[in-house]
Amino acid sequence: MPIWYGGDYNPEQWPEEVWQEDVQLMQRAGVNLATVGVFSWAKLEPRPGEYDFEWLDRVLDGLHAGGVRVDLATATASPPPWLSKLHPEMLPVTQDGTTLWPGGRQHYCPSSPVYREHAARLVTALAERYAQHPALELWHVNNEYGCHVPRCYCDVSAEAFRRWLEEKYGTVEELNRAWGTAFWSQRYDSFDEILPPRSAPTFQNPTQVIDFDRFSSGELLECYRSEVAILRRVSPGVPITTNFMGFFKPVDYWAWAPEVDVIADDSYPDPADPDAIEFAAMSRDLMRSLRGGQPWILMEQAPSAVNWRQRNKPKAAGQMRAWSYQAVARGADGILYFQWRQSAAGAEKFHSGMVPHGGTDTRVWREIEALGGELKELSDEVVGTRVPARVAMVFDWDSWWAIEQPASPTAVPYLSGVFAWHRSLQALGVVVDFVQPQSDLSAYGLVLVPSLFVATDAQLESLHEYASSGGRLLVTHQTAILDEDLHVRLGGYLGRLQETLGLWIEEFSPSAGAIGPYAGADVTPEAATVPNVPFEGDIVGGRAEGLHWAEVVRPREAAVLARFAEPGLEGSPAVTRNETGSGAAWYVATLPEPAARAALLRTVLEEAGVETEEVPKGQERVRRGALTFRIDHGDQSVTIDRDGD
Repeated sequence: MPIWYGGDYNPEQWPEEVWQEDVQLMQRAGVNLATVGVFSWAKLEPRPGEYDFEWLDRVLDGLHAGGVRVDLATATASPPPWLSKLHPEMLPVTQDGTTLWPGGRQHYCPSSPVYREHAARLVTALAERYAQHPALELWHVNNEYGCHVPRCYCDVSAEAFRRWLEEKYGTVEELNRAWGTAFWSQRYDSFDEILPPRSAPTFQNPTQVIDFDRFSSGELLECYRSEVAILRRVSPGVPITTNFMGFFKPVDYWAWAPEVDVIADDSYPDPADPDAIEFAAMSRDLMRSLRGGQPWILMEQAPSAVNWRQRNKPKAAGQMRAWSYQAVARGADGILYFQWRQSAAGAEKFHSGMVPHGGTDTRVWREIEALGGELKELSDEVVGTRVPARVAMVFDWDSWWAIEQPASPTAVPYLSGVFAWHRSLQALGVVVDFVQPQSDLSAYGLVLVPSLFVATDAQLESLHEYASSGGRLLVTHQTAILDEDLHVRLGGYLGRLQETLGLWIEEFSPSAGAIGPYAGADVTPEAATVPNVPFEGDIVGGRAEGLHWAEVVRPREAAVLARFAEPGLEGSPAVTRNETGSGAAWYVATLPEPAARAALLRTVLEEAGVETEEVPKGQERVRRGALTFRIDHGDQSVTIDRDGD
């Protein structure tokens, strides 16, 4: 099986005489997979119940004749204008009551029965017509769920939210307990009184907010499931996917991953961002991890510049190739782009394409053509192989949603902390799997738990058992503060982990400042200019600074390895280690600066039996199957010694 290579193909944007040239150019470039029909609903169904498939027949037949397989989209991501004209009640509504009208895309309420009914009808017609088409390789459901409308607050959504709550809690009394509605006279007498967390005078009920987060992610998943059910019935045996978007806060991809046959990701690192390489690597590790190490597909990337940033820097010569190899090294069996031919009209006409506005006598096309040939040669050695990892990092959407709610001790951007630890491990040549806290962790030498703010008793028991059974557990600040209902774990926080770590937390002592979440372009923990907290200990190389956060830690059995040196915190533990069962658990009550973080990790990794290798900034070393990938993202020539890999 080859590495899939290609991209979004939108022939409906072009006169039919261009289609034959497209296939010929695809053959030149080594393209073997085209995603077709993502935004074709209005052309496929120009009027209610009237379908026009003849043009799509010709497209698929032409691709098949040219040896190009098809990832056929269900076209449900952007409803046609006639649908919202007939049924304006299907349009989404924002938190402040603003209706989002047609004219862009994704203008539908995920809970709308009207939208789901019409989407199901279209998917049924597509599946019945193309289930046996010889070019069909994959079904591509919808597109980037939640990208523009992750939450809808309309009356239709309100009714669906009430049904969801009644199914979850059973009685309104249980909901009142879970939501803590004794506070601020919020007690409900019936489910009919409950609304989505629309704009309110001040802080909203935290558990109501996170339940709406959970509900909204689930409603998008239900849209996906409704289409999948049709495809499984009408087109059995054909794999089904939808495109994720890396670390996308509104949608819990752990819940989605079991529902797709192959993980697919859209990834657009910013060439102007010096941290983009490392953040992209972390995103690729997440995609590989969502289905337990199964190979995945890079469904979308830009051949060069995008069109939606304030400054859309093009990729430098060789940069697209390096980032593509980064994805392959970290588990991708497919390298695709948005899009095949750069548009001449529409909102994305300045988004680069594999065939640019300038045609084939361009740098972008030459790089596209060259990479296609390289990937073809690499396929037999890579496809289906896995990426070994001895270190796991817990990642949790509930914690992400909850820790960034307002009315907290200070702003703790969840993703920035995760990224800080991950990039330090990258610099030590350590590949990371992401896991859920209740996963089987026994294969890992080290499990790192960054700010698992929300945790169930069962999840904490899983982490305790891992450490007690011989593992090495490293837990950071703001972990196990709340249970799944967002109720505080009283008596020193941490719950079961108090025993594991041999300590409890008396008080939080954040720095007088906060940073925003990493947005892929600007803010990282090291770059933020806010007051930090000094601490010292041999374990971190002497005196160091903690970034943005500190806690008053009260050790019981734990050994103190570093202490804070700031007035008011002076002498309080910053880093501890506790032996538990046949393993050990570390606690870090701040986010150490990069050098201190690296020093700490070297010690913990050595104890865990995990080998390290200093990797220069801008380079990567990743083993996949029998191959070791060494990627240089810099703009200077380097010499790499062969080491027998």
